[in-house]
Amino acid sequence: MTTPPPITLDDVRDAAARLKGVAHRTPVLRSRTLDALVGAEVLLKCENFQRVGAFKFRGAYNAASRLAPEQLARGIAAYSSGNHAQAVALAARELGTTAVIVMPEDAPRSKRAATEGYGAEIVTYDRYTGDRVAIAEALAADRGLALIPPYEHPHVMAGQGTAALELLEEAGELDALLVPVGGGGLIAGSATAVKGLRPGTRIVGVEPEAGDDTKRSLEAGRRVEIPVPRTIADGQALNTPGELTFSVNRRLVDDIALVGDDEIRAAMRFAFERLKIVVEPSGATPLAALLAGRAGTLPRRVGVIVSGGNIDTGRFAELCGGA
Repeated sequence: MTTPPPITLDDVRDAAARLKGVAHRTPVLRSRTLDALVGAEVLLKCENFQRVGAFKFRGAYNAASRLAPEQLARGIAAYSSGNHAQAVALAARELGTTAVIVMPEDAPRSKRAATEGYGAEIVTYDRYTGDRVAIAEALAADRGLALIPPYEHPHVMAGQGTAALELLEEAGELDALLVPVGGGGLIAGSATAVKGLRPGTRIVGVEPEAGDDTKRSLEAGRRVEIPVPRTIADGQALNTPGELTFSVNRRLVDDIALVGDDEIRAAMRFAFERLKIVVEPSGATPLAALLAGRAGTLPRRVGVIVSGGNIDTGRFAELCGGA
C-alpha cells in the first residue's frame, strides 16, 4: 500500500486562503541583465519582502492559526536559527498569544533582536553540541506549549508552498523552479504546488557545498546525516533533512545544485548592485547557482524563490564589501 503524501495541492491552496490578507503577496522581479547573463528568462519571487523578511511567516501562521483556542492560550514554542523564530513570534503576536523560541547562541544578532521585538522569549543553546529539537520538545512539554517546528509539519510545509503557488499565478508556465534547501519545508511545499499544477516543471533545490545533506540523501535514497555545516548560509546549516520533508522531496525534487560561499557572496552583491534588493546568504543560493552555472543547462523560463533578506548592515558589508 502506498503511503499518502503528508501534503497535497489542496493543502497549499487551503493555506493560501488562510494567509490571504495576512501574509504579503510578494513581488516577482525581472532583470534583463540577469536574463542575458544566464541565457534564460528568470522570474524572482522575492520573499525578502515578506513579513519578517522571509517566507517563514507563511508556514508559521498557517500552522499557528489552526491551533485550538485553549492551546493557543497556553502559547507556542519553536526552534530556529532566526527566520522561523521571527515568524512564530509574529504569528503568536498576531493571534494574541505568546512564544518561546530556542535559538543557537551564534544566531545573527539582528534575527534575535527582531524575534525579541515581536515579543518572544529566547532560550539559547550551542548548535554544535546541543540538540535543539530535544531542548524545544522538553520545554514545550514542561510548559504545555504547542511546538511548531521550522519544517517538519504538514501545515508549515503547505504554508511555505504558497510562495510558489503565487509565483505560478503571476508568471504562468515555468520550465524550472530553483529553491533553496535547508530542512526541506520550502521546497517540499513548492514542489507540491508546482508539480500539482505543472507536472513537467523541473524542481531544482540549491544547497551550500558544506551543507549537502539533502543531495547526499537523495542520492542514497534515504536520509543521510553529515556534520553540522559551517557556511555563511546560516539558514541552511543543517545536518540532515527532515523526515516528512524528505518523504515529499524524494518523490518531487528532480535535482540538487551546490554552491560555494564565494558564489553566494557574489550573488548577494549582484542582487544589491543590479536588482537593488538585499538578500541574505540562504536566500541568495538559487541566484548563485544561476550566476555560477551550477544549475546545468537552463530551460527558457526559470522561477527562483528568493527566500529571505534578513541580514544586518554590518554582516552584509562584511560578506559583500571585499570583492
